[in-house]
Amino acid sequence: MTELTERSRDRAPSAEVVDPLPPALLPARVAIEGRSARVEPVDARVHAEELFAAGQADDAIWDYLAYGPWPSVEAVRGHLRDCAASADPVFYAIRDKRTGAAAGVASLMSIGPKNGTIEIGHIWLGPALQNTTAATEALYLLIDYAMTGLGYRRMEWKCNARNAPSRRAAVRLGFYFEGIFYQHMIVKGRNRDTAWFSILDVEWHALRTNFEAWLAPGNFDEAGRQRTSLRELNWRDRSTP
Repeated sequence: MTELTERSRDRAPSAEVVDPLPPALLPARVAIEGRSARVEPVDARVHAEELFAAGQADDAIWDYLAYGPWPSVEAVRGHLRDCAASADPVFYAIRDKRTGAAAGVASLMSIGPKNGTIEIGHIWLGPALQNTTAATEALYLLIDYAMTGLGYRRMEWKCNARNAPSRRAAVRLGFYFEGIFYQHMIVKGRNRDTAWFSILDVEWHALRTNFEAWLAPGNFDEAGRQRTSLRELNWRDRSTP
């Protein structure tokens, strides 16, 4: 997989002076509304049954995650209680407005307000949510919440280096590939080499415009097919990996 991009080739390590900035704000447990998706703080009382059903539909969801699948609704409920009590990561359920069901999870994590760094991770999507406008919009809503709403200067995406779908998703969303941390973790008894991606604040304004253009109703035909792909929009003026 070739992911050498314009930034990773051309951007030299920097020691530029950074004007003092107020620390970025901490993510809150608030719902974020989109056109096709709603992102809402995980709540074991609200989401356990829906997320159990979504997670049971495809065991491949859990291939690269450190947890799951769960044997029962009660097991999911206990996991979600832990998620709801966590300050980092902050977990959100993804609800598809078309179906009304919560069918996936994402989080904001590795939260560093002083340096303005944050990561989107713990992403899993049930089959009904995979490859949908709602799934893309939900991730956009969380990234924009952190970058635009909370003032972070670096958004990270990390995944198992063997997880080709996650790496493709990162690139589609506009993340630049930065490299691989070898022997970074041990997950479910196996070595994990971790691929790192990022979006910087100076890149986000243009990417945000692209997301809004892609999500616009006019970008979809009567059958719901996209007229212009998000990957095309995000990489039109950049080196495509």
